Amino acid sequence: MKFSEIQKQIIDLVKRSQKILVLPSAPIDGDSIGSALSLYIILKKLKKEVTVVCSENLPDVLNFLPKIQVLGQKLMSSKDFIITLDTRRVQVEQVKSVVEENKFHVVVTPKEGRFSENDITFNEGQEEYDLIFTVDTGELKQLRKTYEENMDMFHDIPVINIDHHISNEHYGKINYVDIMSAASTELLLPLFEKMEEEFEVELIDEDVATLLLTGIITDTGSFQNSNTTPKAFAHAAQLIAYGARQQEIIQHIYKTKELSQLKLWGRVLSKIQTDEKYKIVWSGVTQQDFRDTESEETQTGDIIDELMTNAPGAEVVLLLKEKSNGTISGSVRTTGPEIDASAIAEMFGGGGHGRAAGFTIKDGDFRKHEDDIINKIRNFQAERLGVIEENNENRENSEDSAPMIDVEKLLTQVKEAEKAQKAMPQADEIKKYAKSTGEDEEMSNEKESKFQFKSSKDKTKKESDHSKSIIYKFED
Repeated sequence: MKFSEIQKQIIDLVKRSQKILVLPSAPIDGDSIGSALSLYIILKKLKKEVTVVCSENLPDVLNFLPKIQVLGQKLMSSKDFIITLDTRRVQVEQVKSVVEENKFHVVVTPKEGRFSENDITFNEGQEEYDLIFTVDTGELKQLRKTYEENMDMFHDIPVINIDHHISNEHYGKINYVDIMSAASTELLLPLFEKMEEEFEVELIDEDVATLLLTGIITDTGSFQNSNTTPKAFAHAAQLIAYGARQQEIIQHIYKTKELSQLKLWGRVLSKIQTDEKYKIVWSGVTQQDFRDTESEETQTGDIIDELMTNAPGAEVVLLLKEKSNGTISGSVRTTGPEIDASAIAEMFGGGGHGRAAGFTIKDGDFRKHEDDIINKIRNFQAERLGVIEENNENRENSEDSAPMIDVEKLLTQVKEAEKAQKAMPQADEIKKYAKSTGEDEEMSNEKESKFQFKSSKDKTKKESDHSKSIIYKFED
């Protein structure tokens, strides 16, 4: 069936529906959340009642996206009355309730600053939906608890499945799936344009364009990954013409790193292991690593892309992450079209693209699973490469003789961050001196480190507020 026919089917279903549920996949990334929020804006403009539910926490790096405050983490009962407090500008210190005669008070104490009426929204829980959109979701189990706790809902309500993964299971009533698209948001752009024609209303604004461009930029690694196509460039240019804020996306996602994230990167990069014979590079991050570096699970970010860039001799790059819910997630990248990343991920119950895939292991010991996973990937590579198996001693010797990755080069970023932190008092003194003497601002900036320092108090309203964090902004 032609995409134009599928788009018409989607529009017909939207016309007949009023209460619509939008579900991005887990783990959350720029493509899944960009798709979900852009759909929210479009459907709201069409006067629909829209709910967006994420099954996992949003990475802080994506908090700048428009309409981020509409995200919920679970489906609410229709009997629920929901009070939502936007905490991007002011963080919550404490919440308590006070009961008086005929009155129930919810008292919210901020860490600093003040909340205002503009930070509060009221909603009623919704139980019955006419239509479900899933975005960037290869299989329904990627929706985690939302699917596990509401399986019947996915049989009773029409599902529109919008995705670009080769492993997509085509589970929807309508499957708008294109494995040649660089991102799910790339599929949404022509759909939204078709909606504008059908509904005769302007739908794509700067916020929608920014959300769609976020998906393309993040899924192509800022147009560096192998899935970058001429069509992806063309759609990106089209979105910029619509008003997409490209530099805002780049600044938040690629040029702003928290110190805790850099420390985590240092920990992960220092644990890199290689297998020269089977052309594998891998590393892992445990819950102890998160605790030691005071970082979050969502801050692993694009570490695997750094491994890819700096391991030219590798064919398979793997990052394993131990999560607080007891599961282990794996991210797989391959460096050539002859190696199918999705085939590797499928060995562990996952899937994805030919060059980028992932999987989740629900239970078990991290170290035990790490060994098992690497051994299975070795067997995969041995069969593909026609390698004769050696004993463990010879394998270890071959690994030690020719490392495929320059770890010291990768750790430079963290070392520079540590130097920048020590330079902060000196930078403050320079600013004070410049102000007192009237010295030109530009000259004073030249005396500072090449890092820009930004405390959480200085963040704009569109950025998330981390009360005790320091942000390092890398300049080109």
